[in-house]
Amino acid sequence: MQKDLLNTSVRFLNKVGPKYEKLLEKLEIKTMGDLLYHIPFRYDDYSRKVRIRDAMIGDVVSITGFLGKVTNIATPYGKRLTLASVIDETGNLSLIWFNQHYLKNTLKENKNYTISGKITLYKNKKCIFSPEFEEGEGGLSTGRLVGIYSETAGISSKWLRSRNNDIVTGFKNDGIKEFLPQEILSENTFPEIETSFKNIHFPQTLCDAEKAKERFAFEEIFLELLKVEQRKQDWKKEKNGCKILYEPHKNAIDALIQSLPFKLTESQKGALDGIIADLHEDTPMNRLLEGDVGSGKTVVGLIVSYLCYLNGYKTILMAPTEILAQQHFDTFNTFITQKFDPCTKVIQKTSYKNTNITQDFDIAIGTHALLYSEMTIEKIGLVIIDEQHRFGVEQRSQLLNMTKENIVPNLLSMTATPIPRTLSLTVYGDLDVSVLKPHTEEGRKVQTRVATGKAREKLYQWIKTQSQQTFIVCPFIEQSHNEDFVNVKAAEKEFKELQKILPADQMRLIHGRMKPKEKQAAIEEFKTGKVRYLISTPVVEVGIDVPEASIIVIESAERYGLASLHQLRGRVGRLGQQGYCFLIYTGSSQKSRERLKYMETLNDGMELAEIDLKMRGQGDIFGTMQSGVRNFKIASVYDVKLLEKAKREAQKYFAELEKYPLLRERIEQAGKFVGQN
Repeated sequence: MQKDLLNTSVRFLNKVGPKYEKLLEKLEIKTMGDLLYHIPFRYDDYSRKVRIRDAMIGDVVSITGFLGKVTNIATPYGKRLTLASVIDETGNLSLIWFNQHYLKNTLKENKNYTISGKITLYKNKKCIFSPEFEEGEGGLSTGRLVGIYSETAGISSKWLRSRNNDIVTGFKNDGIKEFLPQEILSENTFPEIETSFKNIHFPQTLCDAEKAKERFAFEEIFLELLKVEQRKQDWKKEKNGCKILYEPHKNAIDALIQSLPFKLTESQKGALDGIIADLHEDTPMNRLLEGDVGSGKTVVGLIVSYLCYLNGYKTILMAPTEILAQQHFDTFNTFITQKFDPCTKVIQKTSYKNTNITQDFDIAIGTHALLYSEMTIEKIGLVIIDEQHRFGVEQRSQLLNMTKENIVPNLLSMTATPIPRTLSLTVYGDLDVSVLKPHTEEGRKVQTRVATGKAREKLYQWIKTQSQQTFIVCPFIEQSHNEDFVNVKAAEKEFKELQKILPADQMRLIHGRMKPKEKQAAIEEFKTGKVRYLISTPVVEVGIDVPEASIIVIESAERYGLASLHQLRGRVGRLGQQGYCFLIYTGSSQKSRERLKYMETLNDGMELAEIDLKMRGQGDIFGTMQSGVRNFKIASVYDVKLLEKAKREAQKYFAELEKYPLLRERIEQAGKFVGQN
């Protein structure tokens, strides 16, 4: 049975005891299904079989012959070599292995072997260094296309190959039933699942391996998108939502909007219309509000929160950092409580010390600390999660479950990170999406330049002459001793070094290890203009709003994704003054520098995110903190055609799942076998 075989522990495989079971866990392999989906990342072509006489220098070949004497030696330079030779009717060929003296007891002299590898020269004679070998005419590791796998210490590709062969050859006894609809297989000429496993691990041709990989890539995304469809349906079935009505409170909402010191943009109005329509439904809202830096997401969240209050419900807003939570608190407190409706109670919670949150509030704003309340809260009507990709699914679920009544609050997620459509198909496929267009670039003038480390001192001398509010951003807090990061700037060290160039009394330092009061004090001095230069880690990416700031310097800019750089650049020139963004490049990769050069000519966050996705992969769009982003093992997240095809098929077949019981069963297992590598 399919479920039995794929769920069977690897310990039931031949030659897998407790030791190998633990080693396999390092590769996230616990079941036979995990092992089958641990596919080769490349293939060595040993399919060309020749006689020794015909083997030419540089050729990758397989040779079958008798093994000569096997000898272990130690060179004067301390190298431990194992020497042997293979002999056929046309000559003999030297074989050399490094640091594998145990082979003397493994290799059997005068036995027939197939040897595979690249022909090279050693002491003017043809030889193969570190060849693959098998007794007889070749089988899994010689004389054919040979898959190379991701390995770990103690687990080699040869060993993984052998264990997968044990499973594949056992299909005739314990088969795997095909779960993809036959129509999909036929339309795409995908091989059946058992054939695909055989062809991905032991292909006769590269074409066979590629077709099997296409099938598994489609399968991976197809199953994920079926789960997205399931989440969408489950959410729509949820009738325990709380309606938030607009019409009875239209005059109050209009008055709040009129009291704001700016007019709403058309895209803000459109987003509000979509949100208000959602709030009228019996089903709780599940919407993503996506907008570039400065596009006005917070104001939309503020208006919706006040509407929630007018309906007698509470709002919880969670932000990823204390700085951003403080900014939201200040904004809500200023525009609602102080300037419009003093009866609205806005509170803040960023400390973990007191685990309980008071019931006496209308809008609660905080960080992860909101999750640690030991008490449920009455009448939560709306949950807003800012920078929602920075929170995992479990955290979002915990917020939604905080309410005391048996109701599901409306969920409004917000993000300033531009999300390419390829990612939105998968990561946010179960959310309705509203996009806020950035304010027009008229009056927003920010010049971006990429500079090398050599130009740093000259740049800071120029900055000193400008007397402008300036951000200086470094990737790390402290200097790293890892040689990979020797040139990467650290905030604390840079703060000390820049005191030799810039006036020390005009500089402040902030980073994540500082106490909240210290950070807030430094930010306030920078905001009010008491100091000119704020040196920090990327904590300023979200949350520090200083409209007067005109210059931002981003050290070791190659360490960031373009989307993050675009957000950082959005910190300056916000009042229409001339802004400058300097990206200091300290790496050695020409490709990285070319990637940064896009920042000089492009101002569209979505376009930059698409470029970053193609050049760096999805992990670097969101960075390492964002556990909510789905990673794929086989499929490519920027394969637009594959994603769109899988999306269409998922929507089609989800409506007919009762006809495909094996597919429905597999949806429940999706992500278990095709997981992260």
